[in-house]
Amino acid sequence: MKKILIIFFAFSFLTSAGQSGSEIFLFDLKVKDGQVILSGGMNITDHKGYDNQPFFHPSQPLIYFSSFNDSGRSDIKYYDYKKKTTANLTVTNEREYSPTVTPDGKFISCIIQRDNGVQDLGKYPVSGGEPEVLINDLTIGYHAWAGNNKLLLFVLGDSSRNTLHYYDLPAKKDTILSTNIGRSLHKIPGQNAMSFVQKISEKESVIKRFDMANAAITPITPALPGKDHLAWLQNSTILMSDGVKLFSYRHGIDKVWQPVIVESDISALKGISRLAVNIENTKLALVVSE
Repeated sequence: MKKILIIFFAFSFLTSAGQSGSEIFLFDLKVKDGQVILSGGMNITDHKGYDNQPFFHPSQPLIYFSSFNDSGRSDIKYYDYKKKTTANLTVTNEREYSPTVTPDGKFISCIIQRDNGVQDLGKYPVSGGEPEVLINDLTIGYHAWAGNNKLLLFVLGDSSRNTLHYYDLPAKKDTILSTNIGRSLHKIPGQNAMSFVQKISEKESVIKRFDMANAAITPITPALPGKDHLAWLQNSTILMSDGVKLFSYRHGIDKVWQPVIVESDISALKGISRLAVNIENTKLALVVSE
């Protein structure tokens, strides 16, 4: 019975998320004297329905994202921000979410949701082709690569008790690190460490650091109230949004969240949620409500 409840919850979780219309905006980003500054800003999806979960390719001017097609199924698309063109990586009967470039750069890993609600972690070749299933015995909502063969996983549970897992692929070793976590999992730039958001209450959360060398978990800073989406810059700066405005936090320097300077009009943007930054820290992708 528990397994049925977990599958039902997982299916409802992503399906309901997919019903909310969203768009992805791309901004120019720079950091001057520790101050994060945004400019420009253009809608790179401009498509009615769900466009979400942007992820920058580490060496090419590409943003991968999940997008609902006309039949209500989610495919993976990619936007070339130099050519300003969009193309499909997948056109399948499944639903693909959370596209992520693998550490070797040869694949796009993603959540593959089946019609029965099962959510596997798989990977597609970047040039296109059939997927390889990596993990099929957990109901995975989100993932982040912690190395060539290790992952941090957001695993869905019943009663909304989502758990954080550290997974070794070759050994198929699954270690539960924490419960009641947020959706944002990231490799911390320049460190052998990952970050995740630990929920304390509906409005209170803490961004935490997981050290992959000794498995120690330590707090970084309180998250913005009620929010769990973030992005890391190369200089140990974290970006978050309260849904309307953007803020930055320099770990080890700032005591509180600092407003981001936006040199363009974003008053029309509403419901800011996910954020993604390219490796050069020159571009920021924002997901907003449609």
